[in-house]
Amino acid sequence: MILSSLALVVSSLVWASAGQARTGSGYEAVICTGHAHGSYDPPLTLLPRQTRIHADVRYTCTTAPGRTSPATGSFDAVAPAASCLSLSGDSGTETVRYADGSRSVIVIDGAVTARVAGVLVVLQSGRVTEGRGAGHFVRRTVTSLPQQLPTDCLTSGLQTTQSTVQLEILP
Repeated sequence: MILSSLALVVSSLVWASAGQARTGSGYEAVICTGHAHGSYDPPLTLLPRQTRIHADVRYTCTTAPGRTSPATGSFDAVAPAASCLSLSGDSGTETVRYADGSRSVIVIDGAVTARVAGVLVVLQSGRVTEGRGAGHFVRRTVTSLPQQLPTDCLTSGLQTTQSTVQLEILP
């Protein structure tokens, strides 16, 4: 029940955003959806500690109605107090490279994190600082499950995660 409610909320955000892809500002939103493979260094345990987070993302981006293309992203952040129970921190940087050779450098400066039935959902916000969409507001939604058993928090720690990611560069 909780997972289906979470899925409904996330899918509603996706469809609402896709419907707002074009406005009168002359800039069309870029909406990318994809999958990420992430890692934690050091691994997440029950004790909160500073942790480096890295994720490589493979996106499919909609850059205009009916026009999609592949892109890749590289996301890096440092969480000041991350653990298996909570993932603090609201900053990071992602560089998105589009198939046409252009890129967007995104600085994330805000985040809300929720864990529901083992699923971690992080709603991030920020701005494009360089490249395609420079100056525009960004929303980034990451939904992930750990790739290891929860009992690993007691021993070696959680080292990796697989996530779905939606990135929106708004008009």
